Amino acid sequence: MQIITSPIIRSLGITPQQCIDWIHDSFAMKGDAQLPAKISVHPASFDFFTSMPCLLPSPEETGKRRYFGIKEVHRVEGAVPSLGSDMMLYDAGTGELLALIDCDWITTMRTGAVAAVASRTLRRSDASVYGFVGLGNTARATMMCILEQEPSRHFTVQLLKYKNQAELFADRFRDYDNVNFEIVDDINAMAGNVDVFISCITSADGLLVEDVNSFKAGITVLPVHMRGLQNCDPVFDRVFGDDTAHICGFKYFKQYHDYNELGEVLAGRDPGRRSDQQRIIDYNYGLGLHDVVFASRIYEMLEGKDEIILPRETDKFWI
Repeated sequence: MQIITSPIIRSLGITPQQCIDWIHDSFAMKGDAQLPAKISVHPASFDFFTSMPCLLPSPEETGKRRYFGIKEVHRVEGAVPSLGSDMMLYDAGTGELLALIDCDWITTMRTGAVAAVASRTLRRSDASVYGFVGLGNTARATMMCILEQEPSRHFTVQLLKYKNQAELFADRFRDYDNVNFEIVDDINAMAGNVDVFISCITSADGLLVEDVNSFKAGITVLPVHMRGLQNCDPVFDRVFGDDTAHICGFKYFKQYHDYNELGEVLAGRDPGRRSDQQRIIDYNYGLGLHDVVFASRIYEMLEGKDEIILPRETDKFWI
């Protein structure tokens, strides 16, 4: 068994483009994977432990390993950091525990990669102006993936001002020549100006944009952490999600005008955007599928290094 920490993962030099490729791979295998909906328990107030299991499909190549993984995400008020995640990765053919993995880097990068893939897939044909609300690590991962999946395309990115985060965010990407940043302080004006509106805030005490009519025609809205944009749900022309079982309990699910899964668009079975005037919102709730694909690829990059031998019982034993 291996213990794989975030510093070990970061040392591998995995690129944003690799992350994007792994997201495409995982959506392509989704129909053949076993992906139960998440299960959450709440020990106190807003604290939670959420279990995310996934069994990847049998590999096409005979003799290759089949993976099962279960990620545990937790938020505990007062803990530092308050949010964390870990995974146990197994060989589904033998039951062997292959690795215990710190999933903080995986969660951040797969979330950013999904948002980048979704924005490219669902945006209007002439989209060039993006807007970001919430400028933490998830937003940085999303921006990295957006810029590196289309290095020859130029982006104008509006950043909603909050303390000094917008300035720090722009400075982080100063070496990219395919983006320029504008710092704005009016979220309603942003909603009316941008082609893609990305929210990476982790909590919201109400709606981010009270008047849904503030959103321009043809906009694509991505609430990365699901917060503060539910007034769009029964009004927008199309709604997408990464997995129906995960979002069918949302308040307005039965009022969606035209719903499908993002993977159906990526597979070419749904056109996605039907016109440049449609307003679209896309909920990517976060799939254990993506986590297990990332974890298995990382495990294969590290296989055989610094393993811990776990003695396994091979005979039946009696208590």
